[in-house]
Amino acid sequence: MPRTSPRLTFAVLATGAGVFSMLQSLIAPALPTVQHALHTSQSTATWVMTAYLLSASIFTPILGRVGDLIGKKRTMVAVLVAVLAGCLLAALAPTIGVLIVARVVQGIGGALFPLSFGIIRDEFDASRVSGSISNLSAVIAAGGGVGMVAAGPIVSALDYRWLFWIPVGIVAVTTLIALRYVPESPRRAAGRVNWLGAVLLSGWLVALLLPLSQAGQWGWGSGRVIGLFAAAVLLFAVWLTSEARSAGPLIDLRIMRLPAVWTTNTAALLFGAGMYAIWSFLPGFVQTPKSAGYGFGASVTAAGLLMLPMLVAMFCSGVLSGRLEPVLGAKKLLVAGATLGAVACAILALWHDRQWQVALAAGVFGLGIGLAFASMANLIVGSVPAEQTGAATGMNANIRTIGGSIGAAVTSVLVTGHVQSSGLPYESGYTHGFTLLALLCLAAALAALLVPARRTARLPGPRASGDTRRADAGSAAPAQERTRTEAVAPAERS
Repeated sequence: MPRTSPRLTFAVLATGAGVFSMLQSLIAPALPTVQHALHTSQSTATWVMTAYLLSASIFTPILGRVGDLIGKKRTMVAVLVAVLAGCLLAALAPTIGVLIVARVVQGIGGALFPLSFGIIRDEFDASRVSGSISNLSAVIAAGGGVGMVAAGPIVSALDYRWLFWIPVGIVAVTTLIALRYVPESPRRAAGRVNWLGAVLLSGWLVALLLPLSQAGQWGWGSGRVIGLFAAAVLLFAVWLTSEARSAGPLIDLRIMRLPAVWTTNTAALLFGAGMYAIWSFLPGFVQTPKSAGYGFGASVTAAGLLMLPMLVAMFCSGVLSGRLEPVLGAKKLLVAGATLGAVACAILALWHDRQWQVALAAGVFGLGIGLAFASMANLIVGSVPAEQTGAATGMNANIRTIGGSIGAAVTSVLVTGHVQSSGLPYESGYTHGFTLLALLCLAAALAALLVPARRTARLPGPRASGDTRRADAGSAAPAQERTRTEAVAPAERS
């Protein structure tokens, strides 16, 4: 098949990744409607979100690695088919149990992020890689905002099932175009999938994220929460040992120890904590009745419109970062993005009595999200060997999700720890929560300052005799690949 236009390839990648990102937030405002329509309890309805989170956390790094091994296009098409099936099942789901299963299937789409970044690195000219990654990151970031803004009008005008019917049509067309026109990356990683590592990775992720998402209902001191946290620590230790000893690890720990990778991942963990918590609690804040002494009593649709400045800002800043990165460097953009997040949360902590103040803070945070998403992706892609792109970017996305779960859980404790007689949280709970999120984003900016001034993908040491892979100019890869990799990882300007 002839090589196709990079613009068409990018459009396919952006559509798939954008739809998955939208599905992350699209259902959240409609959970009360789902609960009523399917005759279930609030605690059961929250599993619609929890199941999606757990599934995406498991499949993102695993299928990212599978794509490195068997082909990114082939894996991406399979993932799109899974997302299509999950959306169709959700649209037709007669019970809450079927809907939860459908959300598990949809979560497979988390692998679209690392696969898309890998295809861009493999297929695009060196001069287009950084900008394309920034633009794709902007689409991914904006997708979450589209979900928050669009959910209310869709449910009001149609029905909550159309939250899934609409993606069915989009994903179906995207899958057909991807199958026909997206080229298969010729580059493959050596080895095979380490299924023991995959099982252990899945185990500690579930054991960590499940209690974080359910602790508000189970109780932080309950046996289930404490037991799962203990299991997470144990399984994580076993996973590290297994990966270190494996000849073909699922996640090459040498890659994770690269200075540019671990510092970027640390920033991702902290910034993710702030970002997902804002997405989770800011709409609830503006929907709080004025009788509570704060809030605006906004409807779901009005709350989504107040988040519109965030959506516009993060898309614009994400696209702009692709033009700024060659001049300033991804490190400075990550520092700037995290700092803007801290400023936005500080604004919310100090001034939230007027709707324009909330809209301003949302817009500032959106600028930070756009810069941070694009720069993190560029830092990771430019710091690892080409054959590790899927696994490394998958773990970065996962670490951001883990941070988001931690941030949302801790913020929930602050917000809902003390409630009024009406059952509504006190204003001080939100103020303390926003203050904490400002500190987390500030810590992310400090972590970003630790990112090395120059990115290379030299591994700390060969795993076995003759294994000297690296992604700098001394690589044994062909000259064309060396040129591309060097362009992907330019020297950062301090």
